[in-house]
Amino acid sequence: MRLPVSRNLPFAALVLLVVAGDPTWAKDRPAPIAINGPQSDYPMVLGQPFTVDGVTYTPADTLNYDVVGHAATAAEGGGAITASHRTLPLPSYVEITALDTGRTILVRLERRGPMSGTLLTELSPGAAVQLGIAGQARAPVRVRRVNPPEPERSALRAGRSAPARMDTPPSLRAVLMRRLEQQGPGVQVSRPGPMPTPDKLPPVPQAVPGSRAEMPPPVVVPAVAAKPVPQPVVAAAKVEPKATIASPAKAGWLVQVGAFSSKARAEAAARAIGAQVDPAGKLWRVRMVGLASQASADAALAKAKAAGYADARIQRSD
Repeated sequence: MRLPVSRNLPFAALVLLVVAGDPTWAKDRPAPIAINGPQSDYPMVLGQPFTVDGVTYTPADTLNYDVVGHAATAAEGGGAITASHRTLPLPSYVEITALDTGRTILVRLERRGPMSGTLLTELSPGAAVQLGIAGQARAPVRVRRVNPPEPERSALRAGRSAPARMDTPPSLRAVLMRRLEQQGPGVQVSRPGPMPTPDKLPPVPQAVPGSRAEMPPPVVVPAVAAKPVPQPVVAAAKVEPKATIASPAKAGWLVQVGAFSSKARAEAAARAIGAQVDPAGKLWRVRMVGLASQASADAALAKAKAAGYADARIQRSD
């Protein structure tokens, strides 16, 4: 196809005309590759199983992924807060904790790897600096999958860092380090699951400087037949008088002191004024009973009011 050429037409505009006039030129060119991995969070990609150093890894969408291992700094990723992983979906988001310091950051997983060795993950230079492990060949870390809010996702997609996380307390880091030591030197990918929270952690033994803290072996005590032990003679203890719980008097006068929802409070009030307690549904009534005359009832009422029970009143008990 012939295109009109003008000496006054800028070179850049001429290139655009050539591209627009030949649709096969753009079709044969490869699509541009995103520098910071997938620009959108969806759809997430798993991919086929692959082998690294004789070990086969099968990508899986593990929601409660929570694993300890080792991390190093990758060559790719620049200043973005990203990392690689062998099995979690791409992209996905994890909190990575440096077990030496407790510092925790939010990271976006954007690529497969590490493609050699026994590392659990490789962080971009920017993520390694933020976590404080830049320059370490094997930094002990915890990788826990999370579902952060959209503003934090957007920040990581744009190459920025998310707000700092709360540092992991030493008690939990000690448990995680013991778990890492039990796993051995290899990368661990088969023990996902929720980790214990600080308020449910077992007690951590204090380590001697320069040595590894270990739990002492259990002490086995042989069983010995119990011998009968003579019981000492104990003098009868003095028992404080308790309020009487009885049925109301069948005849005469009584003073209704009050009704309480608590049996203990009713008994305390009855002891203070020499009354008795009897149940009445869900309440406990305190009453001064057995009063043979109006004069006795008046005296009992005066005693109850003097004790602070202003609502006390006289009633007939028959």
